[in-house]
Amino acid sequence: MEDLKTELGETEGIYHKLSFDHATKGLEKPIHIREVRRDIARIKTEIRRREVEELNEQQIAQRSRIRQRRSKR
Repeated sequence: MEDLKTELGETEGIYHKLSFDHATKGLEKPIHIREVRRDIARIKTEIRRREVEELNEQQIAQRSRIRQRRSKR
């Protein structure tokens, strides 16, 4: 889990640097920004998946009620 959080921080740093460079001088491959942004989303998804796996029964039941309430809208 710590490795994922470290990787997330590094990847977000890369994203901010790319965004700044693109705004100031332009990038040769601006599509690279999208790829990095998607990598960030993948890492966040994996972190959340692992957090959900660690929930106890009461927390899972609470989460289910929230999901049920959202589906009624």
